Amino acid sequence: MSARFRVALSGDFKKVDGAPVFPDFDLAPLENAPNVEMAFLESANPLRTDQLEDFDALILLAHRFAPTSVPKSGRLSVVARFGVGYDTVDVPACTAADIALCITPDGVRRPVAVSIITLMLALTGKMMVKDRLARLGPPGFAARGDHMGVGLVGKTLGSVGIGNIGAELFRLARPFDMKFIAHDPYADAKVAKELGIELVGLEDVFARSDILTINCPLTDDTHHLVNAKRLALMKKTAYFINTARGLIVDQKALTEVLAAGRIAGAGLDVFEVEPPDPNDPLLKLDTIIVAPHALCWTDQCFAGNGAADIAAVLEIQHGRIPRGVVNRQVLESSHFKAKLEAYGKQFGS
Repeated sequence: MSARFRVALSGDFKKVDGAPVFPDFDLAPLENAPNVEMAFLESANPLRTDQLEDFDALILLAHRFAPTSVPKSGRLSVVARFGVGYDTVDVPACTAADIALCITPDGVRRPVAVSIITLMLALTGKMMVKDRLARLGPPGFAARGDHMGVGLVGKTLGSVGIGNIGAELFRLARPFDMKFIAHDPYADAKVAKELGIELVGLEDVFARSDILTINCPLTDDTHHLVNAKRLALMKKTAYFINTARGLIVDQKALTEVLAAGRIAGAGLDVFEVEPPDPNDPLLKLDTIIVAPHALCWTDQCFAGNGAADIAAVLEIQHGRIPRGVVNRQVLESSHFKAKLEAYGKQFGS
């Protein structure tokens, strides 16, 4: 085993001129950690096998980690994803190669929940149209009565998913005096009860919500979970919000529903294809608010994600299991356990 614990960072953490893409990602704890050597990879998407042969850990931004990214040396022990989405990582390939995949739920929990609240308030308050009216001067002010906002007291806030982010959304929404419902086949009933969330069927959450939010990961089961049939269940006065992953939604179906006025509006931070085509019909609608998959991007979010990733790789260095492991089955692998034991003996547990 190498005398130093080597950590790679994917090349997309740096701009072309070498400047950091996210200055709020504080690398000092990694740079100052004993017996740790850090290096930025050449930009490649997906990452290549040869780039990672001599590393123990990888901190990964947006580049893909595919089966062809797995180094043959067997040395790589952890991929720490910068965020909670891991659809860019081949999880079975990691597990087969005794590599733990970690995400950063603590870093994004509050920022993403706040971004959902932001879209909810902007949509129900008619923020976009009122901004336009204010810029028109007297004619705009004269028309403001035609764009009355929607109060939240007594309205139903629904969520598909009440995991890390979904639960935080409901915590933040408590002062609005709304009714809470959610669908989640993996829901923690105790958490739902504590937060006053009624657990309902998938069709019910579409039919009953005044504001419907998507807070589940993208998987084979959730791909196009939001489709024409389910959107047709929604109230004409309801709003739809997605800050999770674009492929959870059949975007064509959503566009058709919005264009026909069959729901009141939508707030989207994610799209099926990113970036979307500027001529996409969805972007021509005036009942939507959109963001470039960056609404939760704040100094605190990125500092939190970075700190969580660094903590994960340093835990591995010291032979300990980090937080946020996605492929929990790897923890039972004898080869993975042997790697952790070796790290603990060399670098101290």
